[in-house]
Amino acid sequence: MAEVITLRQIDVADVPLAVPLFGAYREFYGMPPDRGTAERFLRERLTAGESIVVLANDAGEYVGFSQFFRSFSSVHACKVLVLNDLFVAPAARGKGIASALLKHAETLAQQSGASRLVLETTQSNLAAQALYTRSGWLHDRDALLFHRSIRETY
Repeated sequence: MAEVITLRQIDVADVPLAVPLFGAYREFYGMPPDRGTAERFLRERLTAGESIVVLANDAGEYVGFSQFFRSFSSVHACKVLVLNDLFVAPAARGKGIASALLKHAETLAQQSGASRLVLETTQSNLAAQALYTRSGWLHDRDALLFHRSIRETY
C-alpha cells in the first residue's frame, strides 16, 4: 500500500518542525549551516503574517516544505503569490512530494485571491526546472531578474 503524503500549513508554534528542512534548503543554496538563523527567519515571517509555510509529511516524517510570500503585480493589477522556497529532503525525492507541494500552491493561490503564482530558481537547478515544466509552469523568457545587495543578510 502506498504511503499518503499529507500537507499542512504551520503556525509559529510549529517552527521547530520546519527548521531542519529550511536549514537544509539554505545549505543547498550555499549558505553555511545555521539553525539559529533558520529558526529566527521562519519565526519572524510567521509572527508578522508575512509568509505561509507548508510542511509535507510522508510516513510520519516531515520531508519537505514550501514557503510563500504575498505580493502584487502593478502591470496586471492583481495579487500574486510568490512560491519563494520549495525543498524535499534528498532521501524522500522521487515520491511526488514536490509535485504535491506545487499542486497545493495552486490551491493556496486560489484561496488567497491571487491571480498568479510566481517562482524563481537558479539556472543550474535543472531538476527543479524540469519539475516546474512538467507541472505546467511557464518559463518567463521576457523578464530578467536583477538584484542589488543593500546589507549583509543574517
